[in-house]
Amino acid sequence: MGETNSERTALTEGSSSSATPGFDLQPTLIGETVSLRALHAEDFESLYAAASDALIWEQHPEPLRYQRAVFEGFFAGALASGGALVATDKGSGALIGSSRYYDWQADAQEVAIGYTFLARSHWGGTTNREMKKLMLDHAFRWAKVVWFHVGSNNWRSRKAMERIGGTLSHEARVESNGVAHDYVFYRIEAPKRNIAR
Repeated sequence: MGETNSERTALTEGSSSSATPGFDLQPTLIGETVSLRALHAEDFESLYAAASDALIWEQHPEPLRYQRAVFEGFFAGALASGGALVATDKGSGALIGSSRYYDWQADAQEVAIGYTFLARSHWGGTTNREMKKLMLDHAFRWAKVVWFHVGSNNWRSRKAMERIGGTLSHEARVESNGVAHDYVFYRIEAPKRNIAR
Protein backbone atom coordinates (compact mmCIF):
# COMPACT_ATOMS: atom_id res chain seq x y z
CA MET A 1 0.00 0.00 0.00
CA GLY A 2 2.16 2.77 -1.24
CA GLU A 3 1.34 6.40 -0.79
CA THR A 4 -1.07 6.42 -3.72
CA ASN A 5 -3.27 3.58 -2.44
CA SER A 6 -3.18 4.87 1.12
CA GLU A 7 -4.15 8.38 0.19
CA ARG A 8 -6.84 7.23 -2.19
CA THR A 9 -8.58 4.86 0.22
CA ALA A 10 -7.55 5.78 3.75
CA LEU A 11 -10.10 7.01 6.19
CA THR A 12 -13.19 6.81 4.02
CA GLU A 13 -15.83 6.44 6.71
CA GLY A 14 -18.42 4.67 4.61
CA SER A 15 -16.18 2.47 2.53
CA SER A 16 -16.57 -1.23 2.83
CA SER A 17 -13.62 -3.59 2.82
CA SER A 18 -13.93 -6.51 0.47
CA ALA A 19 -12.43 -9.59 2.04
CA THR A 20 -10.80 -12.33 0.08
CA PRO A 21 -11.36 -15.93 1.05
CA GLY A 22 -9.46 -16.58 4.23
CA PHE A 23 -8.97 -13.04 5.53
CA ASP A 24 -11.55 -12.65 8.27
CA LEU A 25 -11.99 -8.90 8.76
CA GLN A 26 -14.20 -9.41 11.82
CA PRO A 27 -12.65 -12.20 13.85
CA THR A 28 -13.19 -12.92 17.52
CA LEU A 29 -9.84 -12.29 19.22
CA ILE A 30 -9.32 -13.07 22.90
CA GLY A 31 -6.47 -11.74 25.01
CA GLU A 32 -5.69 -11.78 28.70
CA THR A 33 -7.66 -8.65 29.62
CA VAL A 34 -9.52 -7.66 26.46
CA SER A 35 -11.49 -9.40 23.75
CA LEU A 36 -12.48 -8.18 20.29
CA ARG A 37 -15.49 -9.24 18.23
CA ALA A 38 -17.53 -7.98 15.28
CA LEU A 39 -19.46 -4.75 15.81
CA HIS A 40 -23.28 -5.12 15.75
CA ALA A 41 -26.02 -2.49 15.46
CA GLU A 42 -27.20 -3.23 19.02
CA ASP A 43 -23.76 -2.16 20.35
CA PHE A 44 -24.49 1.52 19.69
CA GLU A 45 -25.56 2.67 23.17
CA SER A 46 -22.81 0.83 25.04
CA LEU A 47 -20.14 1.95 22.60
CA TYR A 48 -21.38 5.53 22.61
CA ALA A 49 -21.20 5.50 26.42
CA ALA A 50 -17.48 4.72 26.07
CA ALA A 51 -16.99 7.31 23.28
CA SER A 52 -18.94 10.23 24.74
CA ASP A 53 -15.96 11.63 26.66
CA ALA A 54 -14.71 14.76 24.85
CA LEU A 55 -11.14 14.19 26.10
CA ILE A 56 -10.85 10.99 24.07
CA TRP A 57 -11.15 13.03 20.88
CA GLU A 58 -9.32 16.26 21.79
CA GLN A 59 -6.26 15.47 19.60
CA HIS A 60 -8.22 13.66 16.91
CA PRO A 61 -8.79 15.20 13.44
CA GLU A 62 -12.53 14.92 14.15
CA PRO A 63 -12.68 16.26 17.73
CA LEU A 64 -16.48 16.41 17.91
CA ARG A 65 -16.91 12.65 17.68
CA TYR A 66 -18.00 12.61 21.34
CA GLN A 67 -21.25 14.28 20.25
CA ARG A 68 -24.05 11.81 19.64
CA ALA A 69 -24.93 12.99 16.12
CA VAL A 70 -21.29 12.88 15.01
CA PHE A 71 -20.75 9.49 16.64
CA GLU A 72 -23.83 8.14 14.86
CA GLY A 73 -22.11 8.83 11.53
CA PHE A 74 -18.91 7.17 12.75
CA PHE A 75 -20.88 4.15 13.98
CA ALA A 76 -22.80 3.81 10.70
CA GLY A 77 -19.52 3.89 8.78
CA ALA A 78 -18.08 1.27 11.11
CA LEU A 79 -21.04 -1.05 10.53
CA ALA A 80 -20.87 -0.53 6.76
CA SER A 81 -17.11 -1.16 6.65
CA GLY A 82 -17.37 -4.88 7.32
CA GLY A 83 -14.19 -4.71 9.37
CA ALA A 84 -15.16 -3.03 12.65
CA LEU A 85 -14.54 -4.67 16.00
CA VAL A 86 -15.63 -3.77 19.53
CA ALA A 87 -13.31 -4.16 22.50
CA THR A 88 -14.67 -5.67 25.69
CA ASP A 89 -13.01 -5.56 29.10
CA LYS A 90 -12.92 -9.22 30.10
CA GLY A 91 -13.14 -8.42 33.80
CA SER A 92 -16.24 -6.22 33.70
CA GLY A 93 -17.81 -7.25 30.40
CA ALA A 94 -18.12 -3.56 29.43
CA LEU A 95 -17.53 -2.29 25.91
CA ILE A 96 -14.48 -0.03 26.17
CA GLY A 97 -13.74 0.94 22.58
CA SER A 98 -13.43 -0.18 19.01
CA SER A 99 -11.03 -0.62 16.12
CA ARG A 100 -11.23 -1.64 12.49
CA TYR A 101 -9.51 -3.50 9.69
CA TYR A 102 -9.84 -1.71 6.35
CA ASP A 103 -8.27 -1.21 2.95
CA TRP A 104 -7.23 -4.85 2.50
CA GLN A 105 -5.04 -5.06 -0.61
CA ALA A 106 -4.86 -8.77 -1.44
CA ASP A 107 -2.31 -8.40 -4.26
CA ALA A 108 0.09 -6.39 -2.11
CA GLN A 109 -0.80 -8.32 1.07
CA GLU A 110 -1.33 -5.08 2.99
CA VAL A 111 -4.11 -3.92 5.28
CA ALA A 112 -4.80 -0.97 7.59
CA ILE A 113 -5.84 -0.96 11.23
CA GLY A 114 -7.43 2.17 12.54
CA TYR A 115 -10.44 4.10 13.79
CA THR A 116 -9.30 2.90 17.20
CA PHE A 117 -10.45 4.48 20.41
CA LEU A 118 -10.48 3.41 24.04
CA ALA A 119 -12.33 4.71 27.07
CA ARG A 120 -9.98 6.80 29.22
CA SER A 121 -10.38 4.25 32.02
CA HIS A 122 -8.17 2.01 29.87
CA TRP A 123 -5.50 4.53 28.90
CA GLY A 124 -1.96 4.27 30.21
CA GLY A 125 -2.03 0.53 30.77
CA THR A 126 -1.66 -2.48 28.55
CA THR A 127 -5.06 -2.48 26.83
CA ASN A 128 -4.08 -0.63 23.65
CA ARG A 129 -0.92 -2.71 23.25
CA GLU A 130 -2.88 -5.93 23.83
CA MET A 131 -5.57 -4.91 21.30
CA LYS A 132 -3.00 -4.04 18.67
CA LYS A 133 -1.05 -7.26 19.28
CA LEU A 134 -4.21 -9.34 18.85
CA MET A 135 -5.09 -7.48 15.66
CA LEU A 136 -1.56 -7.56 14.26
CA ASP A 137 -1.11 -11.27 14.96
CA HIS A 138 -4.39 -11.96 13.15
CA ALA A 139 -3.54 -9.69 10.20
CA PHE A 140 -0.08 -11.15 9.74
CA ARG A 141 -1.63 -14.51 8.91
CA TRP A 142 -2.22 -12.91 5.46
CA ALA A 143 -0.61 -9.46 5.36
CA LYS A 144 3.03 -8.57 4.89
CA VAL A 145 2.45 -4.96 6.00
CA VAL A 146 -0.07 -3.31 8.30
CA TRP A 147 -0.64 0.43 7.95
CA PHE A 148 -1.87 2.91 10.56
CA HIS A 149 -3.14 6.38 9.62
CA VAL A 150 -2.82 8.85 12.51
CA GLY A 151 -3.79 12.50 12.70
CA SER A 152 -0.58 14.55 12.54
CA ASN A 153 -1.37 16.39 15.78
CA ASN A 154 -2.53 13.32 17.66
CA TRP A 155 0.66 12.98 19.67
CA ARG A 156 -0.82 10.46 22.08
CA SER A 157 -1.57 8.04 19.21
CA ARG A 158 1.75 8.75 17.52
CA LYS A 159 3.63 7.82 20.70
CA ALA A 160 1.49 4.70 21.05
CA MET A 161 2.39 3.71 17.48
CA GLU A 162 6.09 4.07 18.23
CA ARG A 163 5.71 1.98 21.39
CA ILE A 164 4.28 -0.93 19.40
CA GLY A 165 6.98 -0.76 16.72
CA GLY A 166 5.36 1.43 14.07
CA THR A 167 7.76 3.06 11.61
CA LEU A 168 6.84 6.49 10.26
CA SER A 169 6.56 6.17 6.48
CA HIS A 170 5.21 9.50 5.23
CA GLU A 171 2.75 12.33 5.76
CA ALA A 172 -0.19 13.29 3.56
CA ARG A 173 -3.42 15.27 3.50
CA VAL A 174 -6.43 12.97 3.48
CA GLU A 175 -10.03 13.92 2.90
CA SER A 176 -12.53 12.51 5.38
CA ASN A 177 -16.20 13.50 5.27
CA GLY A 178 -15.41 16.36 2.89
CA VAL A 179 -12.67 17.88 5.06
CA ALA A 180 -8.93 17.52 4.41
CA HIS A 181 -6.77 16.61 7.41
CA ASP A 182 -3.04 16.06 7.83
CA TYR A 183 -2.14 12.46 8.62
CA VAL A 184 1.03 10.51 9.28
CA PHE A 185 1.31 6.97 7.94
CA TYR A 186 2.98 4.30 10.07
CA ARG A 187 3.75 0.77 8.96
CA ILE A 188 4.59 -2.46 10.71
CA GLU A 189 6.00 -5.34 8.70
CA ALA A 190 5.15 -8.97 9.35
CA PRO A 191 7.68 -11.02 11.25
CA LYS A 192 9.65 -13.37 9.04
CA ARG A 193 7.36 -16.40 8.93
CA ASN A 194 4.84 -18.05 6.70
CA ILE A 195 1.96 -15.93 5.43
CA ALA A 196 -1.15 -17.64 4.06
CA ARG A 197 -1.59 -17.27 0.32
